[in-house]
Amino acid sequence: MHTERVTIEGAVFLTTLHLAGPVGLLALHGGVEGGTAELAREVASRTGATLLTFTQPLGPPTHIPSIRMSPCTPLTTFLTHTALTISLHGHNRRSTPRTIYAGGSNRPAARILATALSHWAPAFVPITTLSDIPHPLRGLHPDNPVNQTRNGGVQLELPVRARTSHPVPTDPEVPPREVVDGITAGVRTLMEREGVGW
Repeated sequence: MHTERVTIEGAVFLTTLHLAGPVGLLALHGGVEGGTAELAREVASRTGATLLTFTQPLGPPTHIPSIRMSPCTPLTTFLTHTALTISLHGHNRRSTPRTIYAGGSNRPAARILATALSHWAPAFVPITTLSDIPHPLRGLHPDNPVNQTRNGGVQLELPVRARTSHPVPTDPEVPPREVVDGITAGVRTLMEREGVGW
């Protein structure tokens, strides 16, 4: 496990990188999108996936869009090492408080994760049809890190209750066990299918 401070657009981030399996768990907005870093850590520890989280230990948190996250050394190392990225984000859309949007360029992988979430976390509704995902949450831009590993990736946009058991901010955040179980099952399936097109 390697930690490093990086500065992006004036914001100071603490990155935590652990190189392991071919699937990578990425949380670009840990602390801003509560529970995403904790969820990524838990799933990576269960599956042997590679892990990279960004948190902001100093000052008020700043949300920098994914496409503007600079190619700092930890992110470059992560993208070079992994074959497929699962990028965890949070959405706060009041009209869809139980919806998990599965965007990103790797559509077969998105469907695998959605199937696992449907089984393990039935209280939430995973959406994979791109036309049903709000445009800002689709995660399809080529500059988005989720699409820059060699097999692309899946951008999971999670509502508050799918990423923390405490809707009011807490320290530490505690991801719901059923969501951890669902993403873990999906990642394990993806790792088993590595090299066969996902």
